[in-house]
Amino acid sequence: MERTITRTVEGTGGPVELSGDIEIDGSSTVYPLTEAAATAFMELHKKVTITVGISGTGGGFKRFVRGETDINDASRPILKAEHELAVQNGVEWIEVPVAIDALVVVVNRANNWVDCITISELKKIWEPGSTVKLWSDVRPDWPKEPIKLYGAGADSGTFDYFTERVVGKGKASRTDYVASEDDNVLVAGVEGERLALGYFGYSYYPEAKDRIRALKVKDDLMGGECVEPNDETASTFTYPLSRPLFIYVNKKSWDQKPHLREFVIFYVENGAKFAKQVFYTPFPSHFYSKAAALLKAGIYEGLYELTPLKNKNAGPR
Repeated sequence: MERTITRTVEGTGGPVELSGDIEIDGSSTVYPLTEAAATAFMELHKKVTITVGISGTGGGFKRFVRGETDINDASRPILKAEHELAVQNGVEWIEVPVAIDALVVVVNRANNWVDCITISELKKIWEPGSTVKLWSDVRPDWPKEPIKLYGAGADSGTFDYFTERVVGKGKASRTDYVASEDDNVLVAGVEGERLALGYFGYSYYPEAKDRIRALKVKDDLMGGECVEPNDETASTFTYPLSRPLFIYVNKKSWDQKPHLREFVIFYVENGAKFAKQVFYTPFPSHFYSKAAALLKAGIYEGLYELTPLKNKNAGPR
């Protein structure tokens, strides 16, 4: 993974050791991936300090558009309103896709009545004003017992994606559930409650699969089948709750901090390795090599176009 980094200093002609700070905040979903990249980079460059926070995609963007952070981890594209605030504050950004994630819908291991759930049923459960109180309110043959819900907090990109994809409107959700931007909290909640149903990022599931169980999901609105979440179904976007993940880089920091530029290029060059390391699905290998080459050449537009999704940019939406 190591890259040989030399930077000629005028008058000396010698290499300069990278040093400086990088502040990152944002998505708890992207956190494991960025943390893996940051740890590996700091092992190679001892004078670079990288801090990675978890305030959720929306919480991170609140800081990012004010110019308070160098990078924002995001589990959704930047929103139009966030982009407009960035413009007002003179903050320009570079959008870099880094991996593919899937949201998992999970239940307690003691749940023996559901194996697959539909998008319509999830909408019925999670939409604002939902009257679902019992499992039997979803399907009559399910237990007449209270359904205990666990899900992403309102500052989470997972919340934004789930509500838009399932409910049909971003940030539209019932509020009577246990909410957290920390997916580990949600895992523990579902594990401890027999009647629980929850959702969070797939990367947190493999280490917890002996304690909780992921459901298959059927996009009944599109005539789909029940699909299990895994690397193959996520990478082909056949699993209904698959999504791309991003980092957003402050353009001023990119221009003024050589160590940040090298970190971002390092992150992208080794993106497939880091994705697999933390149980995400990488993009096809050619994406990472082409994206890194463009960044090295100072070309920032069109990175998203290299992904299987084929759009020039994902945001703002």
